[in-house]
Amino acid sequence: MKKEYLLLDKIEGPLVMLSKVENAVYDEIIDIVVDGKRTKKGKIVKIEEDKVIAQVFESTAGLSLHNTSVRFTGKPLEIPLSKEILGRTFNGIGEPIDQAGEIYSTQSYSVNGRPINPVARIYPRDYIQTGISSIDALTTLIRGQKLPIFSGNGLPHNELAVQIVRQAKIQGAGNDNFAIVFAALGVKHDDADYFRRSFEESGVLEKVVMYVNLADDPIVERIIAPRSALTAAEYLAFEEGMHILVIMTDMTSYCEALREVSSAREEVPSRKGYPGYMYSDLASLYERAGMMRGREGSITQLPILSMPNDDITHPVPDLTGYITEGQIVIGRDLYQRNIYPPINILPSLSRLMKDGIGEGYTREDHGDLANQLFASYSHVQDVRALVQVIGEDDLSELDKKYMEFGKLFEAKYVTQEFDENRSMEETLDLAWEILSVLPKEELDRLNPKYIEKYGKW
Repeated sequence: MKKEYLLLDKIEGPLVMLSKVENAVYDEIIDIVVDGKRTKKGKIVKIEEDKVIAQVFESTAGLSLHNTSVRFTGKPLEIPLSKEILGRTFNGIGEPIDQAGEIYSTQSYSVNGRPINPVARIYPRDYIQTGISSIDALTTLIRGQKLPIFSGNGLPHNELAVQIVRQAKIQGAGNDNFAIVFAALGVKHDDADYFRRSFEESGVLEKVVMYVNLADDPIVERIIAPRSALTAAEYLAFEEGMHILVIMTDMTSYCEALREVSSAREEVPSRKGYPGYMYSDLASLYERAGMMRGREGSITQLPILSMPNDDITHPVPDLTGYITEGQIVIGRDLYQRNIYPPINILPSLSRLMKDGIGEGYTREDHGDLANQLFASYSHVQDVRALVQVIGEDDLSELDKKYMEFGKLFEAKYVTQEFDENRSMEETLDLAWEILSVLPKEELDRLNPKYIEKYGKW
């Protein structure tokens, strides 16, 4: 029999406390009835003997200790899902906010997801083409991978996210079985409008599912939003057999919400005030990417996070780097030189790239070509440091060639128009064209047979 509790002990920020509660369960959803009519939802986050602390998904304005009653549902938060979610926009707890009606389904799914059996996981192989050369050639995104984008305040990560949504495609997957799940966490109203408008104008909205948590929405909803998005992705991938790319921005906002709620719960803080369990909490999100044996679909994650003060050792990018398989780093110095997308390739890497490129996947020369571009561009940085000391006029002829290569690489290869969508073939051919600036004997990372076949000398 369900019980209703008519008296709260305490209200503190987004938290409500009750005592003398029987048979409560961690993560259980509660219905909070205010003045006998208005209902809000909450989630149990802490149980101490017969005392319960719950987070309210909405504002606690209007709640008092005496006008509020609480009913325990006995279930975790569940959202109804069907294929009709494609093209729709929801808030952080899975409620439609696009005035297109409710989602009707016979099935509801827990936002906590279902753990993937490690034995059932398939190693990621095929690549996802983003149409952006610096990603496709040098930090290739593999289907089933989790590859974060490390950005900073004021850098164009929103534009990059929109471009990837518009251009992304999986080799061999048609439009009918490839979709994007987009989670916007703690974004401003104008950013949310920008995302929605951009997807609509480019004609990709019907294959995008959006979960939007605005900056002025409740903090607690921000913690649920990525879980709602990933639950939708799991449904589409493993129930409907689709290939899903999940983009979540900004994960730093999510971690700030974790810190705020942790502080309200009076937990002992760890580095920079973040809770000590942030690593395992982030892992519970990132590890929901992958492919399963016997299932057609896949989930690939591209979380975006802004590094406070561009500090890559900050707890959020630091812990994210431990869990994920590489990173794409957006460089402020490139952005200040009007280079878009300002992807700094030297600290960027994709650890699974080697298993999804080459013959049978992209092209036989891809691996060698990427290694050569990294090596040559790395040498360019050494030459630029030398220029600061002796000046450009006193450089050797070879070093001048490297300076020319560096300028060409940034101006023609890294730089792309916002609506420029390069195929993998165009990306690799362009790399050969730019490398032709250097003497052939400098290309020590390339197999001679590839130089003969694809070289431009």
